[in-house]
Amino acid sequence: MNEYRHSVVLDKEKCTGCTSCVRRCPTEAIRIVEGKAHIDPDRCIDCGECIRTCENNAKKAMCSKFEHYTHHKWKIALPAPTLFGQFNGLDDVDEVLQGLLDIGFDDVYEVSKAAELVTAYTRLYLKTEHIKKPVISSACPVIARLISLRFPYLKDNLLPILPPLEVAAILARERAKRKHPELTDEDIATFFISPCPAKVSYIRNGYGGYKSHVDVVVGLNDIYFLLLGAMKRGRSPSVTGESGMIGIGWASSGGEATALLNDSYLSADGIENCIKVLDSIENGNIPQLEFVELNACPGGCVGGVMTIENPFIAKTRLQTVRRFLPVSKNYLSPEEIAVPVDFLTDEKPDYKPITRLADSIGESMRMMAEIQTMKKKLPGIDCGACGSPTCRAFAEDAVRGLAGDRVCVVLAQRKKEATEE
Repeated sequence: MNEYRHSVVLDKEKCTGCTSCVRRCPTEAIRIVEGKAHIDPDRCIDCGECIRTCENNAKKAMCSKFEHYTHHKWKIALPAPTLFGQFNGLDDVDEVLQGLLDIGFDDVYEVSKAAELVTAYTRLYLKTEHIKKPVISSACPVIARLISLRFPYLKDNLLPILPPLEVAAILARERAKRKHPELTDEDIATFFISPCPAKVSYIRNGYGGYKSHVDVVVGLNDIYFLLLGAMKRGRSPSVTGESGMIGIGWASSGGEATALLNDSYLSADGIENCIKVLDSIENGNIPQLEFVELNACPGGCVGGVMTIENPFIAKTRLQTVRRFLPVSKNYLSPEEIAVPVDFLTDEKPDYKPITRLADSIGESMRMMAEIQTMKKKLPGIDCGACGSPTCRAFAEDAVRGLAGDRVCVVLAQRKKEATEE
């Protein structure tokens, strides 16, 4: 099995071992070992919470630089709708689209255009009989990976339609070959402008056995500064946006769900809230719903750690941009009564349990009993000073043999005080 390639990395030179990331990681993937953070690759879901909370900038998202790929003959930008919310005073997305051409791209295909198509296809899919509901959006890669690690019974609930960035990459490549038949597949490169590291990881690793059609991922925060200079030139746009309110609305939490024109939905953002919703769905403690939209980042994709603007300000700016747009510019023809096969996927995330203690039930039971016994001896204050996020996690680390020389600081101090008395 190929190793999962992550996009969130640690700069140990900047890490002070402060435990902020340890306590905020939603999957308990981080420990402090020898005074430095250590990220467990099997538990990490690339949500970016550690990047968001690290005051020392010791965590960062790894992606490509646009200037390293200028050798391609035909470079297509795939801007996430979040990009349009980063600019102050923007009332016409065409200015951004023109800016992308001015900085070196040969064509632009809006991911928001593909989002409107995915919205229309999702409406069709929800009418399909005998599907497992509630259908959970597959647009956020963090949620898909989280389900593969912690909620295996929900993998069949995931929407089997490719996310907008994939649909955009497929259609953009088709359009390029249609307009320029002299181009070969090797001549064309699609560049997704990403607001978060999770989408970088998704494109690097694929989805199950599916390989992404996106060739390069560049950070929104890098492209933003290139665009600022280009847009200040005041050149009149020669391109026209191909998406409406629905597509742009995908950038904010609830945008995907409300576009379905279905009242039986739920939308949640923020990774901790998403975990609570998934818990409720798995336990059956939730009303009968048709669709669930979950975004790991606060506020939706506008809250991604590779954005520039405050997510609430970006959301407000997007509302201004949307005000001048039609509801949608992409409708299905009357002949389209089913989701195109090219945009459907049978791939499901592989279950990779992160809570299994051992391969055998007997050994797992023995280790569980040992963990419970040790946990009762710990103070139970979950201070994180030992390098583990909770007392229970420290007990598990100790039983697994992963604690090393780490000890409970509180117990050690109490023992020292008792000895001195």
